[in-house]
This record gives sequence, structure tokens and C-alpha cells, in this order.
Amino acid sequence: MKYYLTTPIYYVNAAPHIGHAYTTIAADALKRFKQMQGRRAVLTTGSDEHGINVERAAERMGQAPGEFVAVIAKEFKEQWEKLGLGVDRFMRTSDPRHHKLVAELFERCKKNGYVYKGSYTGQYCIHDNLYVNEAKPGDPCPECGRPTETVTEENYFFKLSAFQDRLLRLYEEQPEFIQPDARRNEVIAFVKQGLNDLSITRTNIKWGIPVPGEEKHVFYVWFDALMTYMSAVAGEDLWPADLHLIGKEIVRFHAIYWPAFLMAAEWPLPKRVFAHGWLLFQEDKMSKSKGNIVRATPIQEVMGVDALRYFLLREIVFGQDGNFSYDALVGRYNSDLANGLGNFTSRTLSMIGQYRGGKAPGGAAGVNPEIEQAAAKTIESFMSSWERFDFSRALEAVWAFISMLDKFIVEQAPWNIVKNKDAESQARLDAALYTAAEALRIVTALLAPAMPQSAEKIWALLGMKTPLGEVRLDRLRWGQLEPGQQVHRPQPVFPRIDAQPAIEKMRELEARETARQAALLGKSAPPAAAAPAGDKIGVEEFAKVDLRVGEVRSAERVKGADKLLHLKVDIGEAQPRTIVAGIAEAYAPEQLIGRRVVIVANLQPRKLRGIESNGMIVAAVAEGGKPVLVGFHEETLVGSKLR
Repeated sequence: MKYYLTTPIYYVNAAPHIGHAYTTIAADALKRFKQMQGRRAVLTTGSDEHGINVERAAERMGQAPGEFVAVIAKEFKEQWEKLGLGVDRFMRTSDPRHHKLVAELFERCKKNGYVYKGSYTGQYCIHDNLYVNEAKPGDPCPECGRPTETVTEENYFFKLSAFQDRLLRLYEEQPEFIQPDARRNEVIAFVKQGLNDLSITRTNIKWGIPVPGEEKHVFYVWFDALMTYMSAVAGEDLWPADLHLIGKEIVRFHAIYWPAFLMAAEWPLPKRVFAHGWLLFQEDKMSKSKGNIVRATPIQEVMGVDALRYFLLREIVFGQDGNFSYDALVGRYNSDLANGLGNFTSRTLSMIGQYRGGKAPGGAAGVNPEIEQAAAKTIESFMSSWERFDFSRALEAVWAFISMLDKFIVEQAPWNIVKNKDAESQARLDAALYTAAEALRIVTALLAPAMPQSAEKIWALLGMKTPLGEVRLDRLRWGQLEPGQQVHRPQPVFPRIDAQPAIEKMRELEARETARQAALLGKSAPPAAAAPAGDKIGVEEFAKVDLRVGEVRSAERVKGADKLLHLKVDIGEAQPRTIVAGIAEAYAPEQLIGRRVVIVANLQPRKLRGIESNGMIVAAVAEGGKPVLVGFHEETLVGSKLR
């Protein structure tokens, strides 16, 4: 049975960064999971290469648009290859095969009465390829905030207004069509406000797919780019797509425009659109214009690609926004991979090598039933969570099982049992070692979609005869490890990393990659990073930050989050503020009750793990260290402002 999934078709106005990698890594992990269920999984990505900003970027470089986009498309393809991602189809919108299908879509929509010619005068955002209705000249784009431009031109329009009821019926009858629920609700609310017809061609640019018979018109970006999902697999039996995996900023185009185009053409609709959240860096969305981009290659070179894959899938609840930092990346690696999975692997294989000559022991009959039951529950939890794209919870279940196994080994103490040579003791030792090895086999199989390279290494160390890629996760059961098979001397799969040198090296490589990509894009200097500490700001800027004295009234851990505390903080208002703070590794909840702290009171609310946080607690954090809360030596009044 086939499973066809896609990433966005990435726009070539920037070279690939970790935001692109996040989506593509998640798609690759899903593809691997489906393959390990016996599905014929196919993954498509590609490059969106048309539009006026591409035309202008090529002009700045002194190149033809086709030459410019070929360079950037090559960057994306090479990035996915370096990261070991299983991309099956890479479709460029400049490909003639794609042009043919876009023209067919247009002709079918026109024949069915959903396309007409008109004219438009108004504001247009070149950065988002978006007409801004009711905007005045120079008004900012509602999507990106940059100034719009006035355009007047003849266009072809698509009758999007004719599809309001059909789209609402689709969302009602197929609630899984848009996920997660928050995105679905946003789309429904937008469509219920009424839909305006959509311009689908331009006449003031040349770089695009020409309209058949009217070559002065070229197709508008969304009418063009969205068709890539079909053109990439034209002539195959893969459409409709089972899943479009996208970022939340483009959900409207995929959940409204795209199904409307397909309805008009009388083509099958995709089965599901899943819009994940943003990666945030220093509490802000990564953006090339803000200069806060992080790239995947430096992380891969220092820590390995599986460390990045694990962090992105484990640290961030898929569908919500998530924070990225080098500190958190290294911390998660050392705690979960080096001290957790890596240590368990090393102990298990070392004991089998030392106590049983490297042969997997028998002893399945003496296995602790609690471990066997926990393994079954872990498999069930992992599979159900992965089906819901809840990667974080799936991996959390595996690590809870690893923690249980560590405790089991300590309690069994094989290093003590081996000293006793009687038959009963040796049987207990066999049972303990078999339990650890069989559990490691199950853990390794479950982790294969998320961490394929590391899983292959551990699988080989276990001496497994069946290739890992042929293992069926839906048939994974306890007791499939063959007694007597040769395991190998353990090698450090996840050697512990010294945080400070690793972070410095990643920053150094990041700076080099930034400069290289800037040259590639024809920029005279790399994007500006966040302002260094020595830069001065005016008192007016500082005065915008509302700092208040607060007293912690309650504190509790956030379920499923190692670093977060849910606080209620009194800052002199009618009700205490709800604040989610990443200080759980430094402070126990009971330590904070009654403590005076400093709160940033005028931040926009944001949700973390489903809790709306209305402020930020101020702490000092040294590079690689734990947060230290700002406090007071003298009595201060709750609600007082800091000046």
C-alpha cells in the first residue's frame, strides 16, 4: 500500500537553513516509519523558483533567473543528501514537466467556468507574493510587515468565492484534512468570513510559466507551486497525497487555495494537511531578514545528524512553536543520548561480552514479566503517538522504558551475580542479560525512524541478522532475539560532549556557512546577527520594557517537559500572572513559593505545552550554565516597576 507525503516546495530566495531542515527531517522520519509498517512510502520535496523577487535577485547577481535558481536548487538537494534524508522526488517549478501540468490545471479550471479575465490595481507584497486588499500605497504587508507596492495589471482570476460552502463541507466531513486542531479552527474561521476571487496570473514580470496562448501572462506563485505535488509524481499511481507537511505560515494556501483548485479541475484532493509550528531562536521566529538563522550543517559536523534529528523531534511538540538553542541541543544530547541510550547500550553489550563471551544468552523463560509488559506498552504508546505525529511523546515513552531498564540492571547487579557459580545464579544472570539485550533490540527498532544512522550502528553491534530496514514495527514483539547470536564489542555511539567547545565550534562553522551563503546569494555581507552586548540603545527603547517585582504564589512542573515550570506570580494586579519558565533544572517548585522575582510584564502571550504564558521571568544564564533568578537584598513591594 502506498503512502505519499510531501514537504513544502521551498522558495529559492534563501539557501536552506534549520527551519527547512526541521520540516524535511520530520517528513523523512515519517517516511521511514511508514516503510517499517510495510508501506510503499514516497517523499517529495522541491524548489519554488518563480516570482518577481527571484527575478530581482538574479538581476542583482548579473545572472539570468534560470542560472540563479539552479544554484539555489542545487544547495537544497545537496543539503538533503548531506543530512541523509530519503528524498525520492525533487521537483523544480522550472521543470518543463511541471509547466505542462500547470497549464492543464488552468485549462480544466477555465473549461469548468472557474477562471475569468479581469484587471487589478492595488497593493502587492513582493516578499510574500500577496495582493493586499484595502491597503493604501506604502502600507505594510499584513504577513511580513514590509512596505507594499502599487501594481496595475490585467490578470486572470480564479473564482475562489464559489468554493466557500464546499470547503466548509470538506472541513466538517473530513476533520482530519487540516491538523492540528488549532490550524483547522483558524482556517474555518477565515473561510466563514467569505472568500474573494484570487488573481492567478501576472503581466508585469517575465520569469514564470506562461499561460498557453497568452504568453504575456505568467502564473501566480500559488497556482504554479502547489501543482508541484502532482507534477513530481505524474504518471505514477501515487496521487492523491496522503500528507502535505508544511509550516503554519502557509496553511491558508494549502488548506483553502489548493483544494479549491483541485475541486475546480475535478481532481482528487490530498488526504491531510499538517501545519507545524515555527522554530524560535532567542524567542523570535528564525528569519533571514532578522539575521537569526541557524543552519543544519554546522550542527551535523560537530554532533552528528542524529543528534539534531533527536533534538528536533523530542524537544518540540510537533504542531507547536519550539525554541532552539545550542545550549539546549548539547544538554539534551548529553542527558538523553550519551547518559541514557548510549550508556545503556554500552553496559548491556559489555556485560554480555565479559560474562558470556559475546554470545547473547538464553534465559527468556526467566525474564521479569514487568519488563516484558513495559516493552509491550512502550511499543503500543510509540506506535499510536507516531501515527498522531506526536514524535515528542513517542520518544518520551522510549526514554521512560530506558530509564526503567537502567533501574532493572542496577537492581539485578549482574556484576555481583556472576561471582556465584551455582546453576541458579547463572540462570538468573542469563535472564538479566537476555532481558537487557532484548529490550535494547526493541528500543533500537523503535528509534530507527527518528535516528536511522545510530540505530543501524546499535543493530549491527547486537549482531542482528535481519536488516533493520526490513523490520516491521507493527510486528515487533518481545522474545525475537535469538540466543547464541554474536554481539560485538561496544563502541561509543554517543560519546559525551564538552558543551562549551562544541558550542564555540558550531558558532564558528555557522559564521563560515553564513558568509558562504551570503556570497552565493550575491550579498555584500552576511545577515546581521543579534546586536552584541556592547551596542548602545536609547532610554526610550529601554523604557518600552515593563519590568515588575513579582512574588511567586504557586509553582509546579509542566507535564512532559523537563525544563518548564508553571508559575502563578503576583505583580500587583487583580489576578496572579500565569508564567511558564524554563528553570525546572535549576529550581524545585517548592523553592520558589514566596520568592520575589523580576517579571517582564508587557510581552505578547505565547503558548508553551498548551499553557498560555503572560510574561517572562528574568534570570542570568552563563553559556552552558543553569539560570539564576534575579532577586533583591532588601524588601521590595510587589508590583513595583524597575527603572
